[in-house]
Amino acid sequence: MSKYLISVYYTADGAMGLRKDGGTKRREVVRKALASVGGKLESFYFCLGDQDAVVIADLPDAVAAASLSVAISATGAVRLVTTPLLTPEDMDKAAGKKTAYKAPGK
Repeated sequence: MSKYLISVYYTADGAMGLRKDGGTKRREVVRKALASVGGKLESFYFCLGDQDAVVIADLPDAVAAASLSVAISATGAVRLVTTPLLTPEDMDKAAGKKTAYKAPGK
């Protein structure tokens, strides 16, 4: 499973729904939605500031992440930004891979 950070931005309609339903109900809806594509909720927090909520989830693959993003965004209640997360060990592997990239002018 891969980890993803999902940043949530409520629309006005979404904020009204949140106000009506409350936070714990939204967390349970997210938990069930993740499970429906083979995923698992690690954490869910509401935020003050630019983002309205953040979710850290384990998902089987990018297709599962995209299917959730499309289904949730289609409601018009929220906008999502889904970011794949890498462990420090993953970054060690990535840093050790040789690539053919060269900086401009080099």
